[in-house]
Amino acid sequence: MLFGGVVQVNPAESRTPVMADVARLAGVSHQTVSRVVNGHPNVREETVLRVRRAIDELGYHRNSTARALVTRRTNTLGVIAFDTTLFGPAQTLAGIERAAREAGYFLSMVSLDDVSPDGVATAADYLIQQSVEGCVAIAPQRSLVEALAALSGPRPLVTVEGGEGSGLPVVCVDQVQGARDAVHHLLGLGHTTVHHIEGDPLWLESEARVVGWRRALEEAGAPVPEPLQGDWSPRSGYELAFSLVERRAAGERVTAIFVGNDQMAIGVLRALHEAGLNVPGDVSVVGFDDVPEAEYLTPSLTTVYQDFAQVGRESLALLLGEIDRNGSADRIARRVVPARLRVRGSSGPPPP
Repeated sequence: MLFGGVVQVNPAESRTPVMADVARLAGVSHQTVSRVVNGHPNVREETVLRVRRAIDELGYHRNSTARALVTRRTNTLGVIAFDTTLFGPAQTLAGIERAAREAGYFLSMVSLDDVSPDGVATAADYLIQQSVEGCVAIAPQRSLVEALAALSGPRPLVTVEGGEGSGLPVVCVDQVQGARDAVHHLLGLGHTTVHHIEGDPLWLESEARVVGWRRALEEAGAPVPEPLQGDWSPRSGYELAFSLVERRAAGERVTAIFVGNDQMAIGVLRALHEAGLNVPGDVSVVGFDDVPEAEYLTPSLTTVYQDFAQVGRESLALLLGEIDRNGSADRIARRVVPARLRVRGSSGPPPP
């Protein structure tokens, strides 16, 4: 209504509707509306329909802040991640996000450039301010795991690829078994030994893959060449492959290479091609990760598959279990996701 050129607005019509408005319109109590909104089973279907019609008519939305004060639940989980430009961490993060969404949770994420105790503490403080109910940390480096273990919050905290002995719950792919399977595959084809280009030695996954590679060779009584240190990048695989080509030209028998990840393996394939060597006729190559491009390389890449979606589901299940039990049991949980070898065109018998 207009009085003296000024529009008069009914405050009840302009403000955001609250639960009491829904109760008034539906002709039920505030408690009944709360039961309907929270999916309580002991409400008559007729009442549920009446409340839902009132909610739709008013455009009512639950106040998540108020609900959190009452229930002490925010439905928000924290994620601490490091170097998500790499395939493994990026896919792990995607798996966690998908699992959280399916479980009805939101994520608040911090991506670290600095894995020092101060950098990790700053990330943790941010997540605490976001009132997260718990946190998953993608922790590929030992220094990061140690910094996380020293934190007083946020808790509960689950690590992904966090190694053993940290005192924190952990979900990991069986890196050692995946590497052993890759080496056993090559030895089974008739190769007398398998050379290894490892990833960044500061990473726990790289360390575990070296352990699996070495263990498989020792189990077979095969020679154990000195591993070459890469950094996960295609360039490092490319450059280190040329050093193996030089050793081959000097008389060393280099017929099989197990590479710490597929990105480095792509560099290895390029170097061998430029050196005039046939894969797998002269040299077999096996990678790790099973990146989407692996199947479409020439030749297609034999590699070890990591189920990152399963890692995400296991991480969320473990974290939600830790939240529900609220520290009631003194145990350190550990869940291991199996790795699977996928044999393709880059591996074959050695040359005569």
